[in-house]
Amino acid sequence: MKQLFYKYQGTGNDFVMIDNRKDVFDKHNTALISHLCNRRTGVGADGLILLESDSSYDFRMVYFNADGNESTMCGNGGRCIVAFANYLGIIEKNTEFVAIDGPHLARIDAAFVELKMQDVSEVFSNDNYHLLDTGSPHYVALQSNLQGIDMNLEGSRIRHTAPFDRSGVNVNFAEKINDDTFAIRTYERGVEGETLSCGTGATAVAIAMHHSNQTTSKSIALETQGGVLQVRFEPLSSFYSDVWLCGPTKQVFKGDLEW
Repeated sequence: MKQLFYKYQGTGNDFVMIDNRKDVFDKHNTALISHLCNRRTGVGADGLILLESDSSYDFRMVYFNADGNESTMCGNGGRCIVAFANYLGIIEKNTEFVAIDGPHLARIDAAFVELKMQDVSEVFSNDNYHLLDTGSPHYVALQSNLQGIDMNLEGSRIRHTAPFDRSGVNVNFAEKINDDTFAIRTYERGVEGETLSCGTGATAVAIAMHHSNQTTSKSIALETQGGVLQVRFEPLSSFYSDVWLCGPTKQVFKGDLEW
C-alpha cells in the first residue's frame, strides 16, 4: 500500500504528517506508526499526526508518539498541523480545530503559527520541582549548567520514578537567562529520549517560572535546543488563561510511504 506523507518540524520537533480525511490510514497499527517514526528504518520523527475531518471544526488532530501509541496534546505538533492545513487549502489565516484535549484556536502568518492552549488550572510546586498539565503532564525543575546535564539519563530516571511512573511524565530542566527568557531541555515520554523542542513543555516551563516568581513577565521566550518559542498568558487568581504558544514551522519534505 502507498500513502502520501509530509514531514514537518517546529523548532526541531519533527512529525510525519498524513492527510487522513478519507480515513484510509490504519491508526490502530501501532507497529506501523512506530516503524514510520524510527530514524533508521522509517521516515524518522518524534511523532506521527493525522489530519482528519470533523463536522464541528475545521479539522481534527490525532497525535501518536514515536512508540506508536496515541498520546496527549502536542503543542509543536498542533502548530505544525495548522501549517499543514494551510498548505492543503483547508484554512487561510485563522482556524479552530479539535485535538484530544479539546478545541484550539490558531492563526498562521508565513509559517509562523500562534496556537491557543488550554487553560492551566493547577500548578503543584515544592522546593525541587513543579508539576502541571499543559495538554500533557510536565515536570519542571530549575537547573544551572543546563548544557552539562545528561538528559537521557536524568530524564529517564525521573520519568520512571514513583509516582511519575504510573502514567509517565515529560521532564523539563530550565535555566534562567533573564527575567523573560529561559533556556530549556526536555525529555519526552513516548519518545523516551530528549527532543530538540517540546511545545507543551515550553508552555509548562513559562507558567511554572511565573507561578514560582522566577519572572513577572506574561510573555516569555523559551530557548529550546531547536529554536526559540514564545509563550504568553494571562495569570488570574486561580488559573492561567489565554495561553498562546508561538513559533516557526517548516515543511521539510514529502514522499510516498510503502508497506
